[in-house]
Amino acid sequence: MSKAPIARAKMQRITAEISAIDKRFAKVISESPLCTIGSSVSPETNFQSLVSSVISQQLAVKAAETIHGRLNQLAKGQITPVRVAKLSDAALREIGVSGAKAKTIQGLAQAALTGSVPIENLHELSDDEVFAGLTSLWGIGPWTVDMFMMFQLHRLDIWPTGDLGVRRGWESIHKLTDQIEPKALDLKGEKFRPYRSVVAWYCWRHLDNLKQDKLKQAKPK
Repeated sequence: MSKAPIARAKMQRITAEISAIDKRFAKVISESPLCTIGSSVSPETNFQSLVSSVISQQLAVKAAETIHGRLNQLAKGQITPVRVAKLSDAALREIGVSGAKAKTIQGLAQAALTGSVPIENLHELSDDEVFAGLTSLWGIGPWTVDMFMMFQLHRLDIWPTGDLGVRRGWESIHKLTDQIEPKALDLKGEKFRPYRSVVAWYCWRHLDNLKQDKLKQAKPK
């Protein structure tokens, strides 16, 4: 499988198909930019992308960027498995990486170096193989792998029902009065195969649109 960019025309066809399947998404899609999943090649290697994802977990964007910048300096300008493996836990803790995240990052480096998980060749594996390989590593959970497959590997049929934003977006789009559980949303997503990543993206985008609308309404006239 390739990590090549997804053509704009193809994404337009995908969004048209989603709109035909569920009219509520048709409105969201018409009010939003075209989905950007796979619109360009990631500037990061697979290893770098996973490290970035681990660092950003449960942190504000600015804090994550600061720590990532420090790690880049510590690795002498290039975050690679070889250079990361040489860093001590103490050095990682010193730049703001938690003990748990340091263990996860070091585990990723060792997996890449030993080949126990073919980090830079994950694009050649199926979704299930990528998921099984990465979640076998300490500290790498389903959400991290889902985001990696969507935004690094450009996989179009990932359905991250464990993501709160996807669930809240779905609820709002469908005007649900009760919160939907991940298992229930799993079933709802079946009709969107093989483009569930794009549906998830528009769930997030819908929430962004609502925030923007509230900001506009709050501005003094």
